[in-house]
Amino acid sequence: MLVAQTSRLIIRHFNHQDTDFIINLLNQPSFINNIGDKQVRNHSDAINYLNNGPIASYQTYGFGLNMVQLKQDNTPIGMCGLLKRPELAHPDLGYALLPEHWRNGYIEEASQAVLADAAKQHKVDNILAVTKPDNIASNALLSKLGFTVIGHKSLYGSDNNLYQKQL
Repeated sequence: MLVAQTSRLIIRHFNHQDTDFIINLLNQPSFINNIGDKQVRNHSDAINYLNNGPIASYQTYGFGLNMVQLKQDNTPIGMCGLLKRPELAHPDLGYALLPEHWRNGYIEEASQAVLADAAKQHKVDNILAVTKPDNIASNALLSKLGFTVIGHKSLYGSDNNLYQKQL
């Protein structure tokens, strides 16, 4: 299902045809260091990740992490979407991008589209975000998107900056 389109990107729900991309993205050193090791190493792991993560979230909340593709040729470059974690009172913005596509403004563009969809389609008005304090690029992006640091949150064994944005 299509979530949003921008001038350069297509943002859509993940499906089972995305397993090779998921394996690649989730095993990038930057993903493991900044987000965590999801232990997704093969096709079966990727199907389980998709079924128990994004696809389950779509079914439960109507939103989740989404595939981000380049509009010009449908090349998958990352993920961006909302998560609803039991540890957090409100949905939070999550994103990851293959390193070869960094520094092109893609995640900012995808995040703006996802946040607009959250407000319009899902009536979400309070969004959180978490990122490690030493993830300079992610902290800068969240500030640029209008998020404000409201504290710290320990998630999955890591201390994180906790951000909030009113939509």
